[in-house]
Amino acid sequence: MKGKDIPYKMLSQDAFSTWMGIEILECEIGRVKVGMTIRKDMLNSMNYAHGGVSYTLADTAFGFTANTHGKYAVSIETSINHIEALEENDYLIAECVIEKVNNKLGFNIIEVKRDDELVALFKGVVYRTQKDWEE
Repeated sequence: MKGKDIPYKMLSQDAFSTWMGIEILECEIGRVKVGMTIRKDMLNSMNYAHGGVSYTLADTAFGFTANTHGKYAVSIETSINHIEALEENDYLIAECVIEKVNNKLGFNIIEVKRDDELVALFKGVVYRTQKDWEE
């Protein structure tokens, strides 16, 4: 199994991302764009989105994209910089692009946006195994 089918399979088996309301907007080998709307039950005590919301969206884009090359890939280090506060009903988009795959480690920066506004920057390091995705 390779390419755009893998993220859809991953999402169908991912109860947390499904609960978050994450949807795949665009998908091809080496690139996945995901989106979601912030709900009231995702807000913190200050009535802004919990930081884990934008983190989860970016991490999902990162994980889905890393696996589009047909091998199981797992994150080994991630971090995020929150730039703007997020509110209920904000629609967020995260896109991950991997242009070259030639080693066991992959390094990516994922931008999280609200419309055209950058709201978070996510950095991820992925380890690519030799295990193939199967139908």
